[in-house]
Amino acid sequence: MTDATTLFARLRPRLHAIAYRMLGTVADAEDVVQEAWLRWNEVDRPALDSPEAWLVTVATRLSIDRLRKLKAQRESYVGVWLPEPILTESPETPEEIRERRDDVSLAFLMLLERLSPDARAAFLMREVFDADYGEVARILGKTEAASRQLVRRAKQQLREARPRRAVPQEIHRRLLGAFADAMRRGDFHELRALLSEDAELIGDGGGRVPAFARLAGGKRLAQLFYAVKRRHGEGLRVEVAQVNGEWALLRFIDGVLESVQAFETDGERIVRVFVQRNPDKLAVVATAWGKR
Repeated sequence: MTDATTLFARLRPRLHAIAYRMLGTVADAEDVVQEAWLRWNEVDRPALDSPEAWLVTVATRLSIDRLRKLKAQRESYVGVWLPEPILTESPETPEEIRERRDDVSLAFLMLLERLSPDARAAFLMREVFDADYGEVARILGKTEAASRQLVRRAKQQLREARPRRAVPQEIHRRLLGAFADAMRRGDFHELRALLSEDAELIGDGGGRVPAFARLAGGKRLAQLFYAVKRRHGEGLRVEVAQVNGEWALLRFIDGVLESVQAFETDGERIVRVFVQRNPDKLAVVATAWGKR
């Protein structure tokens, strides 16, 4: 490979990480990276002060432009739009856990949908990718003062909607394990006990398959999960997996991935469930799981 190809290959994961956090779908992120590659092959590389900075800027601006178009499309999306899940490896060390944080969780990506494209980019570059304000300003083509304002407002917007306290991964994993076991056994009372009184389910079928856009109440959610077991019996399989940096459940019906379920908990019970059922958004996880 040429030096230019080697450099792009080294930076590709970072460019994809930026685009995925901006757009929430794998295909759109890959399109952005491919467009960045095409531009990389056309630019006068020796004239660049920092090829890495140039590529990050291009990927971010391409993501902003694409997100503006996607926001318009998502307004006519059938039901609730949820991000596309991806399988992730479990962090092995405390340092890896701290580095990962929750910046790619489905719940976090959902919160980012509240932000304008520019605000989302400014927030991500500053708070997730640790860019200084001068770099954020250069990437966005704005003044440093305007960039600070974008980040400040984005943080305020997100702070109002985020859970007040983080739950340790081991507690989250234990709750999900118990919930998965109750699903496998069809234990309605255990399902009910693990859900808070006001638990909420948010589902995405994309108009492709039936899905509850929103369903509230722990008892109603327990009845829903119980009914799936009653209907499919031994054809139901539930696996615990790392999805978007957090523990989640993969539900299979007759060997086919039917949904990816991400959970928010208060450390004692489940308070929110994100259920991705859109087959188009399950393909990446299904393929990755099949290779394990």
